[in-house]
Amino acid sequence: MSGFGFDTLALLVVIGMVGPLLASVPRLRIPVVIGELLAGIVFGSAGFGVLDHTDPTFTLLANIGFALVMFVVGTHVPVRDSTLRIAIPKALVRAVLVGAVAAGLGVMLAEAFGTGHAVLYAVLMASSSAALALPVIGSLRLEGPSVLSVTAQIAIADATSIVLLPLVIDPQGAPRVALGGLAIAACAAVLFLILRTGDRTGRRKRLHRYSEEKRFALELRISLIVLFALATLAIRTHVSIMLAGFALGLVLSAIGEPRRLARQLFGITEGFFAPLFFVWLGASLQVRELGDRPEFILLGVGLGVGAVLAHCAGRLLGQPLALAALAAAQLGVPVAAATLGTEQHLLAAGEPSALMLGALLTIAVTSVAGVLAARAHRVDDNPPDGRDETVSDKTAGEKPG
Repeated sequence: MSGFGFDTLALLVVIGMVGPLLASVPRLRIPVVIGELLAGIVFGSAGFGVLDHTDPTFTLLANIGFALVMFVVGTHVPVRDSTLRIAIPKALVRAVLVGAVAAGLGVMLAEAFGTGHAVLYAVLMASSSAALALPVIGSLRLEGPSVLSVTAQIAIADATSIVLLPLVIDPQGAPRVALGGLAIAACAAVLFLILRTGDRTGRRKRLHRYSEEKRFALELRISLIVLFALATLAIRTHVSIMLAGFALGLVLSAIGEPRRLARQLFGITEGFFAPLFFVWLGASLQVRELGDRPEFILLGVGLGVGAVLAHCAGRLLGQPLALAALAAAQLGVPVAAATLGTEQHLLAAGEPSALMLGALLTIAVTSVAGVLAARAHRVDDNPPDGRDETVSDKTAGEKPG
């Protein structure tokens, strides 16, 4: 790919259409992002070499997509759902159990493959993807106390893993990353206070009405300003922009994201920037290196199987097996690990591809587990407060980022 112009952008949009095309085949049940990753692999350096993932413009647009993807992931965490508070204690205990099992498996895998990344593998296998699992729960109309509990567990695992990942992937830079993370958290806390004050005084609502009346999209513009400012702070403090996007998403989730803003974010993210990011990520994965080091194929399988086994440990505490397997869904954390590992040269050749292979296996298991859970829990008892839905309408049916 020589140069980066509108012809390249058009090509990227066309290539990104592979995701929706594959997802539209009912029997395959392939998530959209998988098709986008595969398209990037085929047209990237591991395939035909049409896409140059090192191009500065391509990389910048991909980083914007990465920040937006994590922003949307943060908004999927059901911070305001009061019905989850009852389920948090049991969910927290299960998350700790899953983490303990994942830690043991991480040590085994790191020693078996000689990578020295036991803690990283543990975080990956213990993680969950709220952006992937919650829409599945909503679209399948899963109900009942056990579903509420697994929803809380997924949210806890997702948030914890995203915070821990930058610290464990580069242990030598952990103090610096921790300080940068605190700076991001402090900014997010200040933003939360500002928005909550705006809610109480009615200024936020007036801004919303004015923006809608004048068609200015002010909320979207302000959100992007804050996102890019936090991303700048993250880069200056040597923190991944992943935390910037996720922190802003959590703030909006805690305050309450307006539906109009959610639709606008969904449009620009899923319509352009997210597909571009996943195509870029696929193009950057050196899949051919798995051929040079076939043992990393086994590492990917081990990570995927290990993640499922770790989450299925919840069965020991009475969790339904299908829901335990559903909680093993991974996407954001492995994507972030592969991205950081590739950009900062923290992983061995072929290791990022192994991480993504493990994530793909968990997604396949999640697809099957979701169907099995639907058969068992659609007619389950209603949640304690009588609500009919376990996730908001906004998350149901959306493509995970």
